[in-house]
Amino acid sequence: MIAHFALRLIFGMSLMWCLMPRGQVTAGFFRIQMLIVMSLAVITALLFSGLWSAEATTSAIGLLTTGQATWLAGLVAFVAFVGSVVWTLQRRRAGTATVWLVMLISVGLLLCCSWSATDSPRSNGGLVLMTELSSGGLLGAAMVSMLLGHWYLTASGMSLVPLSRLNAILGIATLVRVLVATLGLFLAWQSLETNQQATLIALRWLAGLVGPLLVVAMVWRILKFGNTQSATGVLYVGVVLTLIGELTAALLTRELSVPL
Repeated sequence: MIAHFALRLIFGMSLMWCLMPRGQVTAGFFRIQMLIVMSLAVITALLFSGLWSAEATTSAIGLLTTGQATWLAGLVAFVAFVGSVVWTLQRRRAGTATVWLVMLISVGLLLCCSWSATDSPRSNGGLVLMTELSSGGLLGAAMVSMLLGHWYLTASGMSLVPLSRLNAILGIATLVRVLVATLGLFLAWQSLETNQQATLIALRWLAGLVGPLLVVAMVWRILKFGNTQSATGVLYVGVVLTLIGELTAALLTRELSVPL
């Protein structure tokens, strides 16, 4: 579960790098982003291999063997390391290539590792894949937006366009996640058996979906005054709410066998 969650975050963060206006952001930001993803990929590889924990209890992870999944996660870590070097040297063309490579490898690995979830008789394969992609997009949008807002403390002269763009993408990612989660909730509604499950669903929606939408609205208003520090503080809250929502959704998915 931890490895899968880290893989979602890697995909989501790299997707945001592809969508944001990189030319208006200083190279140092992407260097640090690459190091973060490299660390997440190393953790994922260790968990897949079973060297760190007993999480890899079977010989297969979705469509891949544990060895294949481990090597692909290691490949993401290697590309991210190379990316950190080229962004340090401010080689933007080479850096852009590593951005796209991390995104393509991570999305392929995420989808291949998720395919086993379709074995559930009450689960829809298309919904599983939409859940993985939408969850990763939401996690990545929240995390990269917050980190970019923090980066303005270092590069205060940067244009506000990248942060405004990411905030808009965060809003879109949240709406897409709402649509996918609504479909999952519809399929799982008849399976609810306890008040605890209903409470977790309420927490999942209020913290993980309604909360980020409020954060997007607040950041949009704050950025009208050019106050990046206040916007970053609100985005910190958005990251916490998103993590709570997606972790709760993962627990509910495991319990109800329906992607939420």
